[in-house]
Formats: sequence, structure tokens, C-alpha cells
Amino acid sequence: MTKLDETGNFITAQLSGWWRDCCIVGGFLTRLPFPAVAGVAKKGALMASARAFPVIGVLVGGLAGGVLMVGASLDLHPLACAFVGLAVAALVTGALHEDGLADFVDGLGGGKNKTEKLKIMKDSRIGAFGVLALVFSVAIRAAILGGLPGPGMAAAALVAAAALSRGMLPGVMGLMTTARKSGLAASAGEPDDEGWVTALVLGLLVAFLLVGFWGGLTALAGGIIVVAAVGMLAERHIGGVTGDVLGAQQQVAEIVILAAAAAAL
Repeated sequence: MTKLDETGNFITAQLSGWWRDCCIVGGFLTRLPFPAVAGVAKKGALMASARAFPVIGVLVGGLAGGVLMVGASLDLHPLACAFVGLAVAALVTGALHEDGLADFVDGLGGGKNKTEKLKIMKDSRIGAFGVLALVFSVAIRAAILGGLPGPGMAAAALVAAAALSRGMLPGVMGLMTTARKSGLAASAGEPDDEGWVTALVLGLLVAFLLVGFWGGLTALAGGIIVVAAVGMLAERHIGGVTGDVLGAQQQVAEIVILAAAAAAL
């Protein structure tokens, strides 16, 4: 076998591995029809593919940003374009992260102890605290996007926020303990250091490309602060991370990253 053949085989193997990881992560984080791959149901498969989190974020943000720009081409008000873009993102993901935010806030606001809070978070019904959290989350993000100078910048900020906020989640799973022995966080497993670092670096690179060096750096710093803050709240009130906590962390990180992008653009 020649060196050219070896190089070709290496590139093919790498691309195949990335495609597999994207299928696993995309099949979980979105409602898009990713093809089934072997081992997807295996415990720990999601975090074993952690490096693909920001890639799926780019896909989600790209679809949402594309529709936002279509709305702008139809002369819709910038705020309406922002709401349409956010609606598409929620549709593509099945409102996975929004649901997590609502459940987490409901649990903190309605439970008196760890057991009650976890029980409320597991309940499919939504309470007043959760409704308010969703209203504020969507409204703040839409206001930021609607205030950016032009739909192109709004779409760029949306992609950067979607990628970097999701790129942070594997690191949370690698650093925090799970609050339950069962459930999403427990079955997702823990990423290895290479996986969560790759996810974070890829998310940051996307932010650098779309909102500039200082915008990306500010977004990273702000995102880490709010993700850590939510993590400390979760540790204090329920003893660790759950799938709902991860959803809440993605949402607050996205808000802060959008704000940082708005300040930079």
C-alpha cells in the first residue's frame, strides 16, 4: 500500500467517524431524519460522539438563520424575522432545550427539597415558573436578534450562538456528576477529555469566524460564567446535572452569546 493509499484510507476513516458522530448527535438533538447507525442505543453513545455537538449546532442555527433571512427578504419587521428564526430552531430541535429550561425552573421554583424538585422536573406538565422562563428566553433572544444591523448579522449571530452553546454541553457532562442514576444525563455517559475539548474548540472557532475574535472571546467567557452558574444551582438544589439542566444551560448560554455577538457586530 502506497502512502497515498494510506492517506486516502485515513481521510475516509475520519470522515466516516465524523458522519457517524453527527448522525448519533443529530438524531438526539434534532427531529431531522438522520440515518440510523450501529451502537446508537448503547449507553454512553451520545457523549462518545460529543465532538459533533457544535456541528449540529451549526446545522440548527443555519436553518434558523436561513429562514430569518428569507423573512427579511419579504420585508418582515426585524423582530418578526427573529421570532420566525427562533421558531424554526425550536421546530428543528423539538424544543428540546426549551423544555429543559422550563422543567428546571419549575423544579427550582416549586419544590421544597431535592426529591420534590426532581419529581417536578420529571413531570411533563409546565408550571408558571416554566412559562415565564420560556417567555423571557424567547423574548430576550428575539429582541437581541431584531436589534442587530441587518439580517445577515442576525443570522451569523444565531449560528454562532447555536454552535458555541451546544459545544459547551459535553464539558458540563465531563465535569459534573449526574443527579439521577437513570434518565438522559445518566444514559448519555461522560465524554473523554478529547471529545469535550474538541466540541468546545469547534464551537469557539465558529464564533470567531462569524462574530470576530473579540466577539467570540466575550461570548466564550460569558457563556462559561452562566453555564457554571446554572451548574452550581443544580448542584446545590438537586445534587448534579440532568437532561433538563443541560437544556437550561444551553438556553442561558445562547442568550449571553447572542448579547456578546450583538456588542461585537
